[in-house]
Amino acid sequence: MAHDHIERTARRTKEASRLVERLEGETKDAVLRSLAKSLEQRAPEILAANAADLDAACADGLPDAKLRRLELTGASLARMSEGVRQIAAMPDPVNQITRAWDVPSGLHVERVRAPLGVIMMIYEARPGVTIDAFSLCFKAGNACLLKGGREANRSNEALASIARGALAKHGAPADAVSLITTSDRDAIRHLLTLADDIDLVIPRGGESLIRFVHEHSRIPTVQHFQGVCHIYVDASADVDHAVDLCVTAKTSAPATCNAVECILVHNAIAGAFAPMLLARCKTDGVELRADERFRALASGCTPATEADWGHEFLDLILAARVVDSIDDAMTHIARYGSNHTESILTNDPAHAERFCREVTSSCVLVNASTRFNDGFQLGLGAEIGISTSRVHWYGPMGLEGLTTERFVVRGSGQKR
Repeated sequence: MAHDHIERTARRTKEASRLVERLEGETKDAVLRSLAKSLEQRAPEILAANAADLDAACADGLPDAKLRRLELTGASLARMSEGVRQIAAMPDPVNQITRAWDVPSGLHVERVRAPLGVIMMIYEARPGVTIDAFSLCFKAGNACLLKGGREANRSNEALASIARGALAKHGAPADAVSLITTSDRDAIRHLLTLADDIDLVIPRGGESLIRFVHEHSRIPTVQHFQGVCHIYVDASADVDHAVDLCVTAKTSAPATCNAVECILVHNAIAGAFAPMLLARCKTDGVELRADERFRALASGCTPATEADWGHEFLDLILAARVVDSIDDAMTHIARYGSNHTESILTNDPAHAERFCREVTSSCVLVNASTRFNDGFQLGLGAEIGISTSRVHWYGPMGLEGLTTERFVVRGSGQKR
């Protein structure tokens, strides 16, 4: 795909964004309801395109993990359409007044939510992101430019075509969703320079993809490189409950960014906790890589190396370490964490408050699994991703995260 074609596509998407930001909420919701219905009606067409992608990916030797992310099924399409209906039913964030006050001059000042403009998603092997990203961006008054992985091109084209049809049906600009299918790295690098037409880039995929975008983009970028999530088991924690929570925070979805990667346990209860954790890990097929103090209490663990601290395993592997205090635990997290998700298990309210105040990751939990750092689980309805970038948004990005806030000031002739 030539650079001029990419530029024309980005420019059309920018022009569409100016129309989308003025759409009434009723029109946006009607588009999304039509999209949900079309996903159900045209499921055979979507699944046929996806089957062709899967056949080509298998022939190319795509790893099993990516094949699972690539695959669409009747059940996943049903969930997709239900997710779109849920977004349609959510309150419209655009023009929402988040704060209002009067100043001594008599001016009335408001903070009002506004669309960002054009959001570009760059993602791998997950065709469902095509619909998730469009639905969330559109509901928040934005247009979106989608660059999916080449392994999902047929699936993405089928899904984007259905979204464009739903837009056209209700008089909304079809270019509110545009798809880029090239895999040429030089073309993508050029795309990442088009700051006049693209307002925000959100990469979603492996660390190598995110670093590529981070290194080459001239456009503001929201990302997280890794989800190195920790659970600190405090001296006052209930051991039985802590063991169950720590293991399920890994086994419920080991390859997700909010799965726990490292367990830190206070030495006061490590003697009881360590052997129980090891036994449960063996039962559930989790490899436990532990420091020397932990292994002295639970023989049979794999010795941990320095590389295991701060590592995102994305597999049935856990690192574990004994610490002498909450301060030691927080020091470890500050050194090895990725600002994603941390949890403390404790019955000491003062320690819970210290942990929440001093650990500044995008999500901090008390007596709950790291797996709850998820837009749906936290009541956002849906998310486009989890940001560990502190500028603009921090944590799961739902509809509000896809807007900015501007000032609207009402006066009665004031001058300076």
